[in-house]
Amino acid sequence: MTTAFDPVDLAGTRLANRIAMAPMTRSRADGRDGTPPALVAEYYAQRASAGLVISEGVQPVPEGQGYPDTPGLHSRAQIAAWRKVTDAVHERGGRIFAQLMHAGRIGHPDLLDGDLHPVGPSPVAAAGQVYTHEGPKDFVTPRELTGDEVRETIAGFASAARNAIEAGFDGVEVHGANGYLVQQFLASGSNHRTDEWGGPVENRIRFAAEVVRAVAAEIGPERTGLRISPATTFNDISETDTEALYPALVDALEPLGIAYLHISEPTPETRALTLDLRKRFSGALILNPATEGPTDAESLALIEDGTADLVAFGRLFVANPDLPARLRADGPYNPLDPATLYGGDHRGYTDYPAL
Repeated sequence: MTTAFDPVDLAGTRLANRIAMAPMTRSRADGRDGTPPALVAEYYAQRASAGLVISEGVQPVPEGQGYPDTPGLHSRAQIAAWRKVTDAVHERGGRIFAQLMHAGRIGHPDLLDGDLHPVGPSPVAAAGQVYTHEGPKDFVTPRELTGDEVRETIAGFASAARNAIEAGFDGVEVHGANGYLVQQFLASGSNHRTDEWGGPVENRIRFAAEVVRAVAAEIGPERTGLRISPATTFNDISETDTEALYPALVDALEPLGIAYLHISEPTPETRALTLDLRKRFSGALILNPATEGPTDAESLALIEDGTADLVAFGRLFVANPDLPARLRADGPYNPLDPATLYGGDHRGYTDYPAL
């Protein structure tokens, strides 16, 4: 029987186990130039015992930033800074993918340089607020991307993927989940376009498919993954045709032969769709499951029953840098300090103890 502690080959990248560290925004980058400091390298190196570490969301282009002090992969300084992070993870025997995240309409002009403004598929503002250095502010109406700008944005993902490999990452995950730009194109609530990028399902999946295709062409499909979160309502996202949308997307991506599909389940009720997508996709499936247990340790059974090839853990990995060892021993687990999740110094970041 396959267990979560068995190694796995991820399209040519050998992983020590089937436990993944989920991507999580921590807002510890240098706010002046979006570079990760030495503290970030220490944080990821502490968690290198994961079979696969997936970085926090990294903006591929300057206007893709959605939160304070998040890192980028669009400048030489950022590439050099990330090289120190990937070297630290590799020195501990780990493997790390960069998650490319364009926030789209989720953000605020105060977070962007110069005259930049949040963009989206359509000028539809998200309900809610975003945290800035001046405090919470309402989301603004995004500027609708022109057809040429859509293509430029896709090229920006490909360029950032190339930068990620230069920075030493083992691969790239395209963030198509949680209500950010890729999902904004997928969802009918945020995509009101009438051109080739909007309208029927086959048009609304086009942006996601083209981003993945461009990244795979740049760095190889074996180093490319995609994260999705079907039926989520996070960041005021609204999908009216989830059951048709994601099978169509996965069917479009299947011929590319990408390394993995990473599904974040918002509720246990989406498991049926997860299983359907699993059947349609021949690559590895990473599952960030919707669970109700105090530690989510029961998720390991999803490897044993074949539901997923890897299971991703989020906040449990924040508080437990040596999580695979703790899962094997069935605990104990450090409690999480929610107050230190976003921004700050080493407290609640690199000071959680190992066993």
